[in-house]
Amino acid sequence: MRFRVSKACYKQLAKVEQAFRTLKGVDLKIRPSYHRLEHRVRAHVLLCMLAYYVEWHLRQALAPLLFEDEEPGDPAASPVAPARRSARAEAKARHQRLEDGTPVHSFQTLLKDLATLARHRVQPQLPGVPAFDMLTRPTPLQERALALLGVKLDSGVVPGTK
Repeated sequence: MRFRVSKACYKQLAKVEQAFRTLKGVDLKIRPSYHRLEHRVRAHVLLCMLAYYVEWHLRQALAPLLFEDEEPGDPAASPVAPARRSARAEAKARHQRLEDGTPVHSFQTLLKDLATLARHRVQPQLPGVPAFDMLTRPTPLQERALALLGVKLDSGVVPGTK
């Protein structure tokens, strides 16, 4: 019995290979697992796939700030033809800035920028002054990224919270 593989399957195979490289490469850094019990191996694989799924959604939501092409190609185009980037994606790559002057980022650099947001627990050494939390103030780029993700931060100072 012979199977006929369409040309579109080869494009899908490239996407699967890219996902596998993402799992093992610089993005998620999944390393070999030395679990000996089957349920632990299965749990490890599940967690790896969930991490990839979360990253995929983050990339989709943050695409306006990344070197990603937000406008997918024509689905009627030949599946074996090279993918063509949109004019908007070409402009982002050429100028490395968005229309409003915001620098375009790679996924890794944007995550590093977002990682500077922090909540600090302040414990004053004064009698009668309760501990409080302080949030770092997000930059305009961080505010924009958080808005794209649908994340709303608390106010900067929250007295008496734990």
